[in-house]
Amino acid sequence: MFPHERSLVQRLAGEPFALIGVNSDEERDDIARRSARENITWRSFWNGPTGPKGPISAEWNVHGWPTIYILDGKGVIRYRSEGGREREIDETLEKLLTEAKNAPR
Repeated sequence: MFPHERSLVQRLAGEPFALIGVNSDEERDDIARRSARENITWRSFWNGPTGPKGPISAEWNVHGWPTIYILDGKGVIRYRSEGGREREIDETLEKLLTEAKNAPR
């Protein structure tokens, strides 16, 4: 998913969009190396030393990686999937951005 995520960050720069990741590597050093290698420029939180069984994934009911949540501007979950469904992700984001642009101010 990293290439797709990088493209989203670049394509949606200047839009009301933020990408936030949760990293399930058990070792923090692995995260730093992977972030540099994969050019991860967005905020990414560590799920803790138990990796996929850490506190963030437990709170958000994540059982498979990647799990994608898309929240709207009010914090409402509008999309959830396990696995990289890039087309669905793009379609959902475009729909939400259109809604945001057309919302009364």
